[in-house]
Amino acid sequence: MGVSGCGKSKIGQAFATAAGASFFDGDDLHPAENIEKMSRGEPLNDADREPWLDKVGGQLAEATGPMVIACSALKRIYRERIRASAGKPVTFLYLEGTREVLSERMKHRDGHFMPVALLDSQLATLEPPEADELTVKASIDQSPDAVVEELLLELQREAK
Repeated sequence: MGVSGCGKSKIGQAFATAAGASFFDGDDLHPAENIEKMSRGEPLNDADREPWLDKVGGQLAEATGPMVIACSALKRIYRERIRASAGKPVTFLYLEGTREVLSERMKHRDGHFMPVALLDSQLATLEPPEADELTVKASIDQSPDAVVEELLLELQREAK
């Protein structure tokens, strides 16, 4: 989880491979209207996100084994909705980065619908996970391999 440009898809896929889990990109669950809205530089509102969050949770509910889903989950109420739709415990892997790092990454990616102009609205919406949420955090100001390693180590510590 995290704002656009943090590497949810790339790191999520690498993490899933390392952890022996399946991977699904939550962007693929957005209805066309959401994609069109974001492509025009318009941020989604809570009403836009609700059916999408239910679909993300539904994917997790249907999973027969460990699954990683790349999903922004910017607010606590979004994470709670995903957990409720999943019907089982969900651990969020929070990819944290500065505006400068995120902006630079977004400028250099090709073919993504989310424009750099929406980064500030995503950062304004972001409610970082709190201590009482089942979450593991890693800084994205390092290589993707190092982020995956940090997440794996943190999950191992949490499991003890």
